[in-house]
Amino acid sequence: MSQPIEALAETIKLLSDKTRLTIVAMLKEKEMCVCDIVTVLEMTQPNVSQHLRKLKIGGLVSETRRAQWIYYSLNLEDKPYLNGIVSVLPSMKEQLNKLDLECCN
Repeated sequence: MSQPIEALAETIKLLSDKTRLTIVAMLKEKEMCVCDIVTVLEMTQPNVSQHLRKLKIGGLVSETRRAQWIYYSLNLEDKPYLNGIVSVLPSMKEQLNKLDLECCN
């Protein structure tokens, strides 16, 4: 399915932000809640939530509610043109392994 150039440009603009690109790299590893993303990025929860909101509006992430927690995951099935970018993102496994217990459990 071919995407209009405007949609491609908007998606690429979303990924031009270092924080959002880092969030995508983290979500490439696993589904995460906001509090874990906040811990890894060492940013405020409202700031991280704004970035996640933009990624969600752009269709790059989806959210799943479990009890009072919302978990975010990548949603790139309809964006095969991003596979190359996502595949070369640095691994975030080391940073994610430093998380103690998941805060949302």
